[in-house]
Formats: sequence, structure tokens, C-alpha cells
Amino acid sequence: MKRSFLFVCIALLATNTLIAQVKKTAPRIAPKPAFVSTEKLVEISTPFGVMVAKLYDSTPLHRDNFVKLVQQKFYDSLLFHRVIKDFMIQGGDPTSKRADSSAMLGSGSAPGERIPAEFKPTCFHKKGALAAARDNNPQKASSNCQFYIVQGRLTDSTQLPKNVSYTAQQKEIYRRIGGTAFLDQNYTVFGEVISGLEVLDKIATTPTRPGDRPITDVPMRIRLLP
Repeated sequence: MKRSFLFVCIALLATNTLIAQVKKTAPRIAPKPAFVSTEKLVEISTPFGVMVAKLYDSTPLHRDNFVKLVQQKFYDSLLFHRVIKDFMIQGGDPTSKRADSSAMLGSGSAPGERIPAEFKPTCFHKKGALAAARDNNPQKASSNCQFYIVQGRLTDSTQLPKNVSYTAQQKEIYRRIGGTAFLDQNYTVFGEVISGLEVLDKIATTPTRPGDRPITDVPMRIRLLP
């Protein structure tokens, strides 16, 4: 019995030694890298406060163009030149910088071509949506610099466009938070405000003159967040 017990102990010791050696010599398997989102955050500063918006990965052409302009400080000192309560606030026209109060704004653009449309079912015009303005070109391509942020209004599911398919969650968002659903699949939504919706409301209700330009200028400054 004593000899058998000794043999068992020796066998166990040898097995543990072998396992330790295998662990030392076995190749290490690198852990699978976690998914890293490339969504960018931007800070939009105004006299009414600060909004933070995220740019969608699903609209990379618009995301990258916007990031490029922000990095160039293109938007700094431009105006929210068109403001319509219960609809949206629009800015990004380079001719609005230091514009005379009587100047007609809204036709300016950055160097380069329009941005091809990027309509996505998941990107819709809920309150706070960040979207690209455009002219009436048949391709519905976007302005390469002008954008708008949706204020909108509460929208019942019976008021939603019949030619657009909505999820139950999207219908609930329109009913509870609001937006401008009639623009869906006609203008590219490429981001959303995630902080500072009260700033959007303040700008949207500022008094305007004929042509929807605020009586008191609303300049912006935009920067990328780390």
C-alpha cells in the first residue's frame, strides 16, 4: 500500500511538471480585438450654449467630409443663417461669415463637388438629427458644407410617409420625441445631437427676419472631441 501510494505521488508530480512545461512552450493565442467604433464626436459652440453630436459610421462620405472641414476650422464664425421653429436650424454657408444683415445667405459651398447621397433606413429625421442640406439636383446629392439640425414636432404614426418603412422603435421616437419625417430618404442624415437639445430649442425659437435669418446673428464654432 505504501509503495503504491508513493508511485501515485511520483506520477502526479511528473504530470504536473509536464503540464507546466507545455504551458511555457505553447504558443500564445492573441485575444480577438474588441470592435472599435470610428464614430466621431463634434462639439458645436454657440451663444446659446454647446451641443455635442456624433457622426455615423454608416454614412462615411458625409462623416469624413464633415471631419475634414472641422479640422480645417471651416465652420468657425459661420452662422446658423436659416432658423424655422418646429422645423430645423441650418448653417455652414461660407458666405455667412461676417455677412451684412441684408445679405442673402444659403447658396455658398466649400471647394469641391457635392457629396453623393447616403440614405440609410437607420438614419432618420428625429429631433436632433444632423443632416446635409442640398439643392434640387436629381441625384439628391448633398451640399459639401451646409447642414441642418432637426427640431421638428411630435408626429403620430399615421402622419409618417407611406413610402418609407419604419421600425416600431422609430415610430415611437417620432411619437414621443418628434422630428421631420417627411424629409426621410430625401436628405442624408449623417449624425445626431447627443447632448444639448435645449440649445437647439433656444436657437430654433430665436426671433427671425423675413427669409428666416435670426435678427441677432447666431455664430458657431465646431471642434472634434478626443
